Amino acid sequence: MNLPSISGDPNHENSHPNCDRTLQSFVDRLKRVEDRDNLVQTTLNRLRKTLGCDRIVLYYFYRRWEGQVTFESLRYIDLSIYGSTGADDCFNDTYAQLYLQGRIRAISDIETADIDPCHREFLSSLKVRANLAVPVLTDRGLWGLLIAHHCRDTHAWTEAEIEEMKRAAETVSNAPAIREL
Repeated sequence: MNLPSISGDPNHENSHPNCDRTLQSFVDRLKRVEDRDNLVQTTLNRLRKTLGCDRIVLYYFYRRWEGQVTFESLRYIDLSIYGSTGADDCFNDTYAQLYLQGRIRAISDIETADIDPCHREFLSSLKVRANLAVPVLTDRGLWGLLIAHHCRDTHAWTEAEIEEMKRAAETVSNAPAIREL
């Protein structure tokens, strides 16, 4: 979508420059949101195809360690978890601190991994068998998590896949559309 520039006619007696500036500010913000959405969705679609996984999601933190899945790319529509808010009891300050320090969590099989039972139950409820989570960090802290799921089978994450996820998380976190919102 191409959003127009908004400007009034200064020769018109009913022209309101403040209204024009307010409307232009709104249009500019809408454009930044559109840029962010396009960047994130394109990144998720590319990652899912590159990694060959069933689902890639962006979990965005809108409050301290509270968030939801705001974007997803799916191999099968029945795997959608769009809007999911996660298991609040599982994600706490301890986990957040690890991700703030750049933790990357690769789980090849949630059934055999040494993880908290709360986390296992949560992942199982989402039909996850293998999970790869990478932090999206901005100047303001932990903005979100970029997460890849294999849902039909286990998967041993390779170093190349982990690096690809890290690069994608950095691309998202460094985008002006993310930093300026």
